Amino acid sequence: YKHRIQVEILDAKTREKLCFLDKVEPQATIAEIKNLFTKTRESKECHNEHDHSFGQGPLDGTRSCARSCQAEGCDTILPTDPQWYPARQSLRLDPKGKSLKDEDVLQKLPVGTTATLYFRDLGAQISWVTVFLTEYAGPLFIYLLFYFRVPFIYGHKYDFTSSRHTVVHLACTCHSLHYVKRLLETLFVHRFSHGTMPLRNIFKNCTYYWGFAAWMAYYINHPLYTPPTYGAQQVKLALAIFVICQLGNFSIHMALRDLRPAGSKTRKIPYPTKNPFTWLFLLVSCPNYTYEVGSWIGFAIMTQCLPVALFSLVGFTQMTIWAKGKHRSYLKEFRDYPPLRMPIIPFLL
Repeated sequence: YKHRIQVEILDAKTREKLCFLDKVEPQATIAEIKNLFTKTRESKECHNEHDHSFGQGPLDGTRSCARSCQAEGCDTILPTDPQWYPARQSLRLDPKGKSLKDEDVLQKLPVGTTATLYFRDLGAQISWVTVFLTEYAGPLFIYLLFYFRVPFIYGHKYDFTSSRHTVVHLACTCHSLHYVKRLLETLFVHRFSHGTMPLRNIFKNCTYYWGFAAWMAYYINHPLYTPPTYGAQQVKLALAIFVICQLGNFSIHMALRDLRPAGSKTRKIPYPTKNPFTWLFLLVSCPNYTYEVGSWIGFAIMTQCLPVALFSLVGFTQMTIWAKGKHRSYLKEFRDYPPLRMPIIPFLL
């Protein structure tokens, strides 16, 4: 046991001892420690009063104090908290520091024979896939309600009537295909580095996507809607922008998928492939965001609708924040990262 490590887990806010794991294998990962913490916690009194012996194996040395004390008749243990499942745990070396990654190995962290980890509860979690499917299915369904002019939206005389403008039908097709694409990518293309996100995010995200979808659909499908100023030429140009950017966005997603093997969290520098749509990687770190913003700019030009323009602006603002964060992450992680790249807009931003 001389090479094993003792791990104590403290509450990051109160410094209360939540759990003590004795003789943990140095090769144990943070994910494995989280799993053990989920199963058991011990009181400080229990640890001080009892000496525990453990079995063999990479995780046998982490048998819980709670179980050991139960065997010895200790009645001072803290009960297991089933709400603290691994996905909602944040373990860190400093109470106010960054969360350790699940794949971090104990012996590679700056700890001695006793490692002190600080716990923060991330709150109830929900899978990324569930969030994405919910936030993308909503706009698809909501937009169609306005397109088919179901009752109680535009007045009785317009119930289930159809617009006489071709651009309205084209806009519905583009909007629907965009969200069908997103749903299919969520199911079959995207590989998520984190399995879950806070449950509260689904309400925030759905409010954003569903609300904007209803707002833009109301005006685009309104009986009094007027087509774009420059008519068919404006619509054709906008459609070309929309289609090119959608193809570009899909190409980038496929390139990023091929960069990360299934079940892996390995990060690599993304480079252009033979697909011309991926050549934007030469100039920006997150061309998927560039293409996404371009798609909505095209849709705004096509419909000449203010809510669509505002949705594009808000989306661009958020994606710029994400792109800058990812760009900084790339620069920090890879010393040979291409210096010419900008986060989202070539040469500018």
